[in-house]
Amino acid sequence: MLYDWVRAFHIIFAIAWMAGLLMLPRLMVYRLEATPGGETDLTMQKAISRLKAIILTPSMIIVWVLGLTMAFMQGQIILTFGWFHLKLLTVVGISAMHGVFIGMNKKIGTEKAPKPKTLRMINEVPFVLMIFAVIAVVVQPF
Repeated sequence: MLYDWVRAFHIIFAIAWMAGLLMLPRLMVYRLEATPGGETDLTMQKAISRLKAIILTPSMIIVWVLGLTMAFMQGQIILTFGWFHLKLLTVVGISAMHGVFIGMNKKIGTEKAPKPKTLRMINEVPFVLMIFAVIAVVVQPF
């Protein structure tokens, strides 16, 4: 019963984290395309800051804590499953993309700012990784 509650909240916060990761690059594009210091730029700065503080970072931490809790609850047997390794690899990849997006956001306003086209292209990477994570857990192909 406890495991089911942990799993439910793991899924809920994974959805929140993914929603934030899909929103963040789009907000950064809007900011990049706005006039520096203008109303849109300042609004996007505020939206990005709130997104990171309220949704992205807390959700990522909770997903990791609950995921590791579930793995611990299953015992060492979980380490022998290939699907678990794939799931773990995809979550590490999603976490890396989280860091990449945060790093790119910090560069906005400098000459090293990302290009909007780059953000639009890599915006899909967390979604693709999430597809592999879900397939790994639900289908358990190996």
